[in-house]
Formats: sequence, structure tokens, C-alpha cells
Amino acid sequence: MEKVKYYFKNKGIIHMKKIDLKKFIKPITLILLVFCVISISSKVAYATGDTMPIPDINISFGDGNTKTPTEYVDNIKLLLVLTVLTILPSILIMTTGFIRIVTVLSFFKSAIGATSIPRQIIIGLSLFLTFFVMAPTFSEINEKAVQPYMKEEITMDVAIDNGIKPMRAFMLKQTRVKDLKLFLEAGKVEDTVKVDKDAEGKETYNYDEVPLYVIVPAFVISELRTAFEIGFLLFIPFILVDIVTASVLMSMGMFMLPPAMISLPFKLLLFVLVDGWNLLSQSLILGF
Repeated sequence: MEKVKYYFKNKGIIHMKKIDLKKFIKPITLILLVFCVISISSKVAYATGDTMPIPDINISFGDGNTKTPTEYVDNIKLLLVLTVLTILPSILIMTTGFIRIVTVLSFFKSAIGATSIPRQIIIGLSLFLTFFVMAPTFSEINEKAVQPYMKEEITMDVAIDNGIKPMRAFMLKQTRVKDLKLFLEAGKVEDTVKVDKDAEGKETYNYDEVPLYVIVPAFVISELRTAFEIGFLLFIPFILVDIVTASVLMSMGMFMLPPAMISLPFKLLLFVLVDGWNLLSQSLILGF
């Protein structure tokens, strides 16, 4: 195949460029072949009078003959359960210790400057640390809600109530009173907090009637605050290493050498010598 030459003018200067048509032959041939196959198939279908069958989709509950209000309510409950299952991962993430753990590990990755650590490792480690931290809570939910419901000892409503109580207790334990008060006042539900007095006359606050839509956002911002505090403490030793490294390089006149590249091995060595992974995991676990 001969090469075609064409000319174009740019700012008064004539340039020449060559185009090789060989690389366009295969794609054009493939497109024409597909077009011919589609055309022949459509002509055969019209000639024989056949049409594309449309599947008959019919979703029914029960035997399809009787529809009582109870059956409709059960169908609606099933639809709601399927809807909740789609957002269940987000619910679990926002109501467990995953928020604090993944945020702290992300801060650590930025502080040490090890961008080569895959994101999947950070997420995976955060998930398994979350499972470890939430194991007592999940076990309580399994004993009081899941197992009795599977054995048909309690109804679904009772199982949901029994499953929410351990999660509520966990979130309230990690939530600051100031953050909880913010959403109580914003939602105008201060009256849900009850004041109880013990035998000695001391007042204690009862949050059993506080709705979840108040507890969850208060828990989230409390966890973010705690994660930011831990992240600040993580940055301090690594920043000192960066400052010392930059000062030494400047005193030696090596202005073109990136300090981050030189300080990274020293930060890794420091983290390994102090057994950083053990200390970091211990602080995250014991923080709950």
C-alpha cells in the first residue's frame, strides 16, 4: 500500500506529514463485517416473520390467588430488608471503630511518606482490626438477636431491638457529651435524655431513648476528632526527622537533593526500631 501525502499550512510555513493507511485496514474490515452480519440477520428475521421474544416477567408472592393485608405487609417488610442490605456496608462502617482506625492509618501513611504502601493493605488491616475491636459487641448481638431469631424464639421486631442495644452502648461509650449535646439541641430532642438518681443521690444520664439518628453523627465526629489527635501525635517524630534531614542537606550545600527521599529510610528505620506496628495497633485497640 502506497503512502498518501498531504500538505497543510501553519503560520505561513508548509509542512508535510505522511499517513500509513495499512493500520486502518483491519479495523475498517472488522466494522464492515459486523455490519454485514447484522444486516443479513435482520433480513432473515423479517423474511421469516419471526420477532425477538420478550420475556414475561411476573413477580408474585404466595399462590397468586389470595391477597390479604397481612401478605402485603410481609412483602413490604421484605422489600425494606432488601433495601437495608444494600446500604449495610455503609452502616457498619459508620457505626463501628473502622472510622478511627482507617483515618489513623491514613495519617500514618502520609506522615512516614511511604506512598508505596498499597491502599488495599490499609483498608484490609483496618477491617481486621475493626473485627477484633467489635468482636464482643458482635458476639452479644449474635447471642441476643440473631440466634434467638433463627430459632424462631423471638420476632423480627424484637430481634432488631436486641441487636441495636449493643451497638448503641458501644457508640455512646465512644461519643463525647459535647458532640451528643450538639445534635440533641439541633434536633430538639433533649427530652429523650432521662436523669436517674442512684442510692447515694448522684445524678446519672440515661440515653436509652435517644434516637439513632442523633447518636450516629455524634459518634462519627467524635471518632474523627480522636483520630485527628492520634494523627497529630504520629506526625511529630517524623516531622523532626524531616527537619533534621533538610538542615543537614542545606548545610552540605545539597539544595537539589530532595530531603524526603533521604529522610524516608531513616523514618522507616526509626519506626522498625521502636516496633511501631505493635505500638500503633496496641494504641488503636486499647483506645476502645
